[in-house]
Amino acid sequence: MIVVEPAEGTVAETVARLEAVIAGKGLKLFAVVDHSGEAAAAGLELRDTKVVIFGSPPAGTPVMQAAPLAALDLPLKVLVWDDDGQTKLAYAPPAELAARYGLSGELAARLAGIEVVVAAALAR
Repeated sequence: MIVVEPAEGTVAETVARLEAVIAGKGLKLFAVVDHSGEAAAAGLELRDTKVVIFGSPPAGTPVMQAAPLAALDLPLKVLVWDDDGQTKLAYAPPAELAARYGLSGELAARLAGIEVVVAAALAR
């Protein structure tokens, strides 16, 4: 399951809000992958599509120590794209990631930050 939420404003504005929330919470912004920009550089067309990759090494490291395959989903990722004029945001919910890797409640709680970041970025 993937959570999909509508967002106000453009993709760029939504990504900027995510970046601001991430910085404000003292999290690490690892990268913003500009899929549409890379497509354009290759002479291809793709709707405005970006992935914001962020996390907290102190939170994520114990998860990967317990379940090395969790590194496939960490750091956390939020997809932001233009869906026919409506900006949307999507992410894998922490409960699903915890179930996928058989994480304990304590370790699962370390992934909950994505919901806080997304909620703050969607609030206007």
